[in-house]
Amino acid sequence: MRLFWLISGTLSLALGIVGAFLPLLPTTPFLLLAAFCLSRSSPTFHQWLVNHPTFGPPIRDWEDNRAISRQGKVAATVAIAATPPLTLLFGPPWWALAAQAAILAGVLAFIWTRNETVRR
Repeated sequence: MRLFWLISGTLSLALGIVGAFLPLLPTTPFLLLAAFCLSRSSPTFHQWLVNHPTFGPPIRDWEDNRAISRQGKVAATVAIAATPPLTLLFGPPWWALAAQAAILAGVLAFIWTRNETVRR
């Protein structure tokens, strides 16, 4: 089972890193998933990820306080707001656009109802 968690964590970490450079692939959810998986497979890798200078702070915020930074919330909102207009370029059926809008509204509600990170 540890091998499954290690492979899942490694793939999630890879997707998170790719997401840092591709605007439509989310970074933080994949990093959170990587931290979850790696905590079950390798405490060493989990600690490396949590203590990483770039990737660590949002993971620690979530693990410690279930918090999302204001900057993260704004970035997610901008990306989510850009999604329906981009989808329209592909001419989807109305029901697909409606489903997308409902799901994205739920995601935004989840994001904005989380605690905010307090930086000291």
